[in-house]
Amino acid sequence: MNYIIIGNSASGVAAIEAIRKYDEKSQVTVISDESYTSYSRPLISYLLGKKVTPKMMPYREINFYKDNQVKLVLNSKITKLDLSKKEVVLMDKQKIHFNKLLIAVGGKPINLRIPGSELNGIFTFSKLDDVGEIERYIKTNKVKKAVVVGGGLIGLKTTEALIELKIKVTIVELADRILSSSLDKKASNIIEEALKKKDCKLITNNSIKKIKEKNNKTKEVILKNQKRISTDLIIVAIGVKPNMELVKNTPININKGILVDKFMQTNVKNVYAAGDCCEAKDLISMKSRPIAIWPVAVQQGKIAGFNMAGVKREYQGSFIMNSIELCTIPIISVGESCSDKDDCQILEHFDCKKTIYKKVVLKNNKIIGGIFVNNIERAGLYTGLIRNKIDILNFKEHLLEEEFGLINLPKFYRKNIL
Repeated sequence: MNYIIIGNSASGVAAIEAIRKYDEKSQVTVISDESYTSYSRPLISYLLGKKVTPKMMPYREINFYKDNQVKLVLNSKITKLDLSKKEVVLMDKQKIHFNKLLIAVGGKPINLRIPGSELNGIFTFSKLDDVGEIERYIKTNKVKKAVVVGGGLIGLKTTEALIELKIKVTIVELADRILSSSLDKKASNIIEEALKKKDCKLITNNSIKKIKEKNNKTKEVILKNQKRISTDLIIVAIGVKPNMELVKNTPININKGILVDKFMQTNVKNVYAAGDCCEAKDLISMKSRPIAIWPVAVQQGKIAGFNMAGVKREYQGSFIMNSIELCTIPIISVGESCSDKDDCQILEHFDCKKTIYKKVVLKNNKIIGGIFVNNIERAGLYTGLIRNKIDILNFKEHLLEEEFGLINLPKFYRKNIL
C-alpha cells in the first residue's frame, strides 16, 4: 500500500497516527507546500506578539516523521492530480503513485479586490511564513500604525499581537460588531470595550473602498463612507475559504468545500479529504458544511486515516466551537450561538460588574448553542449536552445557575460521563 497525504497540519498528522496504528509497514508520503514540519497554527499570532518563541511552535516532536517512517516532501507544490493514473505530479515534474490519497490542504485566506490591493505592506495572516514577512516589514518600515480588515478571530488575534508590538491598530469590520459569526451584541460589546481601553479603534458597518500609496507602499485607506485612515500596514483577515484548487477539473465533487461521506471519502474511491478544505456533517443542522477549526480537523484526519488503513470508522459530525482569550478575557462560543429564529428560546445571565455573560440557545428542549464570557469553567458540560442532544426540560431552570453541574444532569447521562 502506498499512502499519500497532501498537507502537513492537524488533519495530516492525525491521519499519519491513525494509519500507523494499524499499518506499520506501508509507504506513507506527506507532501507540503510549506518548508516546515508540522506546527501549531493557532499560535502564530502569539509568535508575532512575542508571547511564544519559535521553539514552541512545533506540533509534534522533531523525530515524529522518522519514528513513523514517513517520507516528508516539503516546499513542494502539486501541479496535477491525475486520478485515472492514481498519481500526483510535483512542481519538479516528479510523479508519485498512490493507492490511498488524503487531501488535507486546509483553507485559503480571502484577499481584498480593490484599487491598491497590490501594494506593498498588505498581508494575510494564516501561515508561519506570514509571521516572518510581517515582522520584517514592520522593522524595515518602522511601522507605527496598522489597519486590520476584519473583526473575526484571526483579525482580533492579529490585533492583539500588533498591540503587544506597540502598534496602534484600527479594525475595520463590515458587520455591526466584532466576532459577529460567533458572538451576539452583548458579548461583542464586552470585547470591544476591552479593546478600546488598549487604544484600539473600532469601525463597524464599513469597509475599505480604496488603498492609497506613497513610494508603492500603503499609506492610507479610504472607507466606503469616504473616511480616510492613515496607516503603515494592512492585515487582511476577512475570512478563509476551503482550498479546492487541487481538485478543480477532476471528478471529485465540491460545493463550499470538498464533499465527503461518513468515512471522509470523496465520491472517488480511495480518495479522502479532511480539515478546513472539506465539507462534512454538522451535528446540529445534520447538513454538510465546512467547519474550519483545529479540533474538527484532527478528528476528521483521524477518521480518514483509519478508513485509509482499512479500519471502518464513521465520522459522527461536529459543530462550531471557538475558545479564545482576548484582552485577558476568556470566551467560548459553541454551536448556533447567535441564532434568533422564532422556534428558539434564549436563556441569558449578565453580570455587569464582573463582566460575566452566559447565554444558552434552546430548540425543542435541546441546547443548540451557547456563549460564555469570563466564566467558562462549565462550558464543557454544555458542549456535551449539545453533542449528545440531551433533553434539558427537567433541569432547564438550573442551566445558568452559578452551581450548575453534574448533579443537575439526568442519572443515565451522569453515569455515562463518570
